[in-house]
Amino acid sequence: MNFNDKLILAIDFDGTIVDDAYPKVGKPKLFAIETLKKLQQDGHRLILWTYRSGKPLEEAVAFCKSKGITFYAVNKSFPEEQYDDTKSRKIHADLFIDDRNIGGFLGWGEVYQRLSNPKYSPNNLAKKKGFFSFFKR
Repeated sequence: MNFNDKLILAIDFDGTIVDDAYPKVGKPKLFAIETLKKLQQDGHRLILWTYRSGKPLEEAVAFCKSKGITFYAVNKSFPEEQYDDTKSRKIHADLFIDDRNIGGFLGWGEVYQRLSNPKYSPNNLAKKKGFFSFFKR
């Protein structure tokens, strides 16, 4: 993979990285930790994009850090970004990984397979004709 193939991935926490037990931290989803570490090793930027705030957010970040996952940013597009009410909370990412996707969560094995497949590189994603083309095999 070269530099141009790196993605910014916004990843949900509850129901995606761990089983949903909000406000507690649930049990890690099958292959979640291993896949996130591999995605980081591959050079992708991981952003934790979650509904959590305050203490529950701190607990989620600490949980991931204890598993060896450090996010590029948390609930923002880049680490230095400061939220104020003049900006949308929508962040910039190439892909969003969330259990609330249409059709549900694919599972971490499938996520990694798709992200490591050249046909899903950012350059090829931009050329796709329509929203559902990402989900076609």
